Amino acid sequence: MEQKKVETRPWDVAEHLESEDDMAAYLDAALEEGDAAVVVAALGDIARAKGMTQIARDAGLGRESLYKALAPTGNPEFATILKVVRALGLQFHVEAARP
Repeated sequence: MEQKKVETRPWDVAEHLESEDDMAAYLDAALEEGDAAVVVAALGDIARAKGMTQIARDAGLGRESLYKALAPTGNPEFATILKVVRALGLQFHVEAARP
């Protein structure tokens, strides 16, 4: 019996971030992890979902600079993160931690 060949491709979260609410929930979950690399990766995923070129323009950054800052090896300044969050149409909120 001949087996069917199954084609697969890597799962990309950016393809599933369809609404502002999806993006906000995704970033919120990344922030809850408490790992800066996870937050930067989430911002990169959201930026790709919205369009890197437009986000770079809205943030006042060069497209290559944005790719570099949000790459797995990137280490963006907090000011850059704030610009990207604003360009994504998102906001940070702070609340008291619960023990």
